[in-house]
Amino acid sequence: MRILYISQYFPPEVGATQNRAYEMACGLVRAGHEVTMVTEFPNHPTGVIPAHYRGKFFESTRMDGIEVLRTWVKASPSSSFSSRMAFYLSFSLMSVFAGVFKARGPFDLVYATSPPLFVGGAGLATAFLLRIPFVLEVRDLWPESAVTLGQLKSRALIALATLLEKTCYRQASHIVVTAQEMHDHFVDRGISADKITVVRNGSNTEAFRQDPGARRHMRSDLELEEYFVTLYVGLHGLAQDLDTLLNVAESLKEDHSEIRFVLIGDGPRKRKLQKDSEARALTNILFLPSQPMKRIPEFINAADVTLAPLMPPHLLGAIPSKIFDSMACGVPVIVAAAGEAKQVVEEAEAGVAVEPGNTHALRDAILRLSMDPEIRASMGRNGREAAEARYSRRMQASQLSELLERL
Repeated sequence: MRILYISQYFPPEVGATQNRAYEMACGLVRAGHEVTMVTEFPNHPTGVIPAHYRGKFFESTRMDGIEVLRTWVKASPSSSFSSRMAFYLSFSLMSVFAGVFKARGPFDLVYATSPPLFVGGAGLATAFLLRIPFVLEVRDLWPESAVTLGQLKSRALIALATLLEKTCYRQASHIVVTAQEMHDHFVDRGISADKITVVRNGSNTEAFRQDPGARRHMRSDLELEEYFVTLYVGLHGLAQDLDTLLNVAESLKEDHSEIRFVLIGDGPRKRKLQKDSEARALTNILFLPSQPMKRIPEFINAADVTLAPLMPPHLLGAIPSKIFDSMACGVPVIVAAAGEAKQVVEEAEAGVAVEPGNTHALRDAILRLSMDPEIRASMGRNGREAAEARYSRRMQASQLSELLERL
């Protein structure tokens, strides 16, 4: 098959969306399919396009067997509503043009991953113009999540976004979701269960694995050999409850100075978090910038526990991919979330789940694990076993390949 895959975010950008798109595309290539990836010029999360891409509208390269067609996008460091809309809409329009006129077809189907929901609209338009089937991957329920988080308040825009959402769902030949909660939500909305397939998030279990050597070197480099390391890796954004993490760090800085918090990543709230940390004199927190994906397993191995905190209220289908990466590395994870994210960790016995937004519960979980190396080792083994058995990206890519072949 020849697949036109549309994902606004893609490596060298770092993030869960980028990793999933790359690894799924690699899996499709391994299965014998030809994949053309339509994506933006790299700019996430800074909003700044590197000099190499400036002055261009398109660039075509190959990456691990994937034909990567990058397009210009109206990127901006500003996080205002108007700049975000320009960002999303410019990619939507450019990706349709690229898919129809620049990509080397013909193609058998269009596979588009959302959010941003506008990518779903672009995939639908491209498939219509090329007269081929359209498969939509939904990783987050938008606009529902944006409304819940307060990012989208205009009634008119919510109505338009909901109309686009319904049109994409109705016109798609098939819908791929990343959580059973999302599957059930769509069925409750009247979409046939036969039209929906769950292909969960997971981890590259070859890259993410236990590595004692990496643990020693990284802890030495960070000067954390004697500390209990609690690690957060990911976006510093609205949906991640990092304020509670700062509250916990403040409560532990005097009586439990052996516990250190390492936060890796960037995002719209990082600078405020750093300022809050400085104002509270939280010397037990280390902020690090985003790291290349190939180095993330080293940092996870250096940790004693990892954190996956989400803001309440619960967002349907919200299962941070960092959970699976931690499990694959054999490191216990503390998930501050409800729903399926909590279920994944508890079923695997790979960590501890606490109520989101509860400072005392998160503090107690960190303290309990810091004092019990045996239970940490047991949870680590359980997590690795579950990652290999149920949450391997290679296995999930094969599942997606089989689905697309049937379609």
